[in-house]
Formats: sequence, structure tokens, C-alpha cells
Amino acid sequence: MSGVILNQVIKRYGDAKVIHGVDLEIEDGEFCVFVGPSGCGKSTLLRMVAGLEETSAGQISIGGRDVTRADPADRGVAMVFQTYALYPHMTVEENMGFGLKMNGMPKAEVARKVGKAAEILQLGPYLKRKPKALSGGQRQRVAIGRAIVRGPEVFLFDEPLSNLDAELRVDMRVEIARLHKEIGATMIYVTHDQVEAMTLADKIVVLRAGKIEQVGTPMQLYQNPGNKFVAGFIGSPSMNFLNGVVKDGKVCVTALDNRMVESTVALPAEGQSVIVGLRPQNITVREAESTVSIEIRERLGGVAYDYMSTSTKERIVVETKGDEAIPIGTNVALDFDPASAMVFDAETEARLR
Repeated sequence: MSGVILNQVIKRYGDAKVIHGVDLEIEDGEFCVFVGPSGCGKSTLLRMVAGLEETSAGQISIGGRDVTRADPADRGVAMVFQTYALYPHMTVEENMGFGLKMNGMPKAEVARKVGKAAEILQLGPYLKRKPKALSGGQRQRVAIGRAIVRGPEVFLFDEPLSNLDAELRVDMRVEIARLHKEIGATMIYVTHDQVEAMTLADKIVVLRAGKIEQVGTPMQLYQNPGNKFVAGFIGSPSMNFLNGVVKDGKVCVTALDNRMVESTVALPAEGQSVIVGLRPQNITVREAESTVSIEIRERLGGVAYDYMSTSTKERIVVETKGDEAIPIGTNVALDFDPASAMVFDAETEARLR
């Protein structure tokens, strides 16, 4: 068993509390991603699991053992950092096996473990090279290999792809997903990139200001967000949010020329403000007299994203097919299935159901 359990975990720096009583269970063999904006506490929480940050209160268990006060070396974890942290004077083989050598492991066993890790990561041809002769993606694979040879119970990744260019990031996402499938270890991965979270995770933990906003599978969070923050953070492009008001048991959307929208959720009292959320792909566009017009278009080949302006200065993004082009500057009407709209409380931002 190599699951991770956080029980009312708190982190303070002096009088400032940055992690607020986090409760979380990560199952054995699960790929769990901590995601959220900069400063939300995701890296701090990861470092607390690793033992690199002291836990102010609460309990951390790994594999059924209480490791809250244990040294990092005794926790059964291996960490892959944003920076590769490779020794420039050592070869790939030496970098990967250095920790084992320092622990007194026999040379033959070190060579066996390094060879196995190199095979998993397709690093065999590069074992005699030094880091300066490797690409960024290859260096990151060496850093991952250094973690693999330790045989940890839990792998910890702290934004490992943020220093790579766009193409390499995609390649390394595939590599990490393949690695998890092959070795089946518990992995905790920190990123601010929701695309990485959606494509890699078995479970996503959305954090904001040191608190968990929601936990679930990628599609659970995408299809059933619990509040406006999660709805806006998960999904690319982000969900559109339009101001509305309850009128005659419906939602009047000011930005859409006071469109009246039927809603199946329990709405607040007459005259109360709400927020209507619409995914870009759930909206269709047609030419019409309106106060909504197309300002900018991003073409991505098979799809395009039209950025709309409204009289109320609210931003609307609509996904269209790449070869369907209403001229920029045209006034348009936006149509959507009311069932695809999500309604949020204007004050608490909680989703209304």
C-alpha cells in the first residue's frame, strides 16, 4: 500500500496561515494532480508531503505510516523538480545512480537499477552523455530516472514541464502518462496548467488560497463543477460568465439583449442577481441585429475561437469550425441549449442546482 492521506493539514509561516486544514485521500497507484493559480498553495502542500516543509498541524500518512515528523529520506518518496538539478560533470548513468551509490548500494545493483530505468525512459543511447549534450526533454527524463531508481512508494512532481517549450511539453506529458501506466506507482503532480491536469490525472484537486475547492476526476470537474472558480479554471478556453437577474422564474441575461432563459435549477428570489456559465463549444452563432459583435478570431485549423464584445463589456468566446467564418465586426445572435447553461449564485459563486 502506498496511498497518501492528509488529515486536517495546516501550514503557517509565523502568523500567516497558507494551508487551511486540508483533508485529502490519494489511493494506492493513483495519479493525483494539484492544480490552481499561482500562490494557491499547491507546491507548498506537495513539499509538505515530501517533508521539505514542516507541517504546522495535522497528520500526513504514506502507506499507512504516520510520516508527519519523519525526515524526507524516510518517507518513501522521490521528487522531480521544475529544474533538472543534474550534476553537469557526471554522465546520465552517473547522475541516475548517484543517490544509490551514496547509500552504499553495490555497483552491480546500481547498474541494474539504472539500466532498467533507462529502458523505461528510452535513455539507453544517452547513458554516457553529459547533461550539456542533452535536450531539455532528455534532461527531464534523466531527472525522472533518478527518481525511479530509488524505488519510492510515491513520486512527487513539482511543475516538471514548465521549463520546456510547447512541443516538448506535449511529448513529456505522454511520457509521464506512459510511465505511470507502466510502473503503476502513486504519483502526485503539481501544475498551474489545467490542460496537463485534464490529460494526466486520475484525480484532480483544485486549490485556491490554501483550501481545496473541489476534488474529482477530470470529467467530473468539467461536467459538474461545484462553483464558479472550478467551472472557470477547468476547461480551455474558459467558461463564459454572464451576469443575469431572476425575472418571472427565468434568468434574464443582460449581455444577450435581455434574453430570457428557462432554468431547471432552484433560482433565488425575484430580482436577485445570478451568473450564467456557458462553455464556448455549447454556443452557436448566427448573423442578427444585436448588441453582440465579433471582435477577434483565433484560427487553429479545424476549429476557431471568436471573441465577442457586448454592450455590457462582458467577454464571450465561442468555438466554431475553422472554415465557418462570419466576418469580423458582424453583429450576431448567440444560441444555446438552456440545459447546457450553469447558474451560479452571484454572491457566494456556488453553483445552483
